[in-house]
Amino acid sequence: MTYCVGLLLNAGIVLLSDTRTNAGLDNIATYRKMYTFSEPGEKVVAIMTAGSLSVTQTTLARLAEAAEDPEADGTRSILKTPSMLKTAELIGKTLADVRAEVSDKMTRMKQSASASLIVAGQRRGGPMRLFLVYPEGNFIEATEDTPYLQIGEHKYGKPILDRVITPETSLADAEKAVLLSMDSTLRSNLSVGMPLDLTVIEAGALEVSRQRRIEAEDPGFTRMSRAWSDALRDAFQKIDPV
Repeated sequence: MTYCVGLLLNAGIVLLSDTRTNAGLDNIATYRKMYTFSEPGEKVVAIMTAGSLSVTQTTLARLAEAAEDPEADGTRSILKTPSMLKTAELIGKTLADVRAEVSDKMTRMKQSASASLIVAGQRRGGPMRLFLVYPEGNFIEATEDTPYLQIGEHKYGKPILDRVITPETSLADAEKAVLLSMDSTLRSNLSVGMPLDLTVIEAGALEVSRQRRIEAEDPGFTRMSRAWSDALRDAFQKIDPV
């Protein structure tokens, strides 16, 4: 399974994904679910994936091939589209096309062809935007009222985001929030697993500002997880019963 989360803030965009995939308890593997594309100074796009690995990898391979083609125009390359809205539409169409091509075959094999994506980025002269693209290619967008989007096993990591994230949240606090959101998910669902991929895009940077992989033994993440557990236990003990 998967857990990916993206935050759209005044200061920038923060994205976090796990890397675990599984086809049963005895078939677990690690695959990257975070992809970034950029033309520094012009446009930056980040994509996170959930669902059928064959569908998402085929979709990303086609998008990457077009992005690397110097002859590709805005109808094929996500780096040449005139806006992030058009970028989301192109990615949605590519996902829907791939899914339609393999759906019948995968159904006969009793495998799911469902997949969803989180798409984030900014084009020069335009606003930062964050979309959730559904298997059919349609999408929704993050707003000031709901400045985050999730795909995969989202329910365990949602409460902290609802309580602390607003558009005014700083990038430092946002990184902490997505990591604690992931920590809650890791504790409650074995189908989500380390390592983690974290990406930060500062507003107006038009390129990836920070990107890192967090391994299972990462001392900073371990300290944060323990501190969060201790803080929750302490708060629980201090709250009076109704």
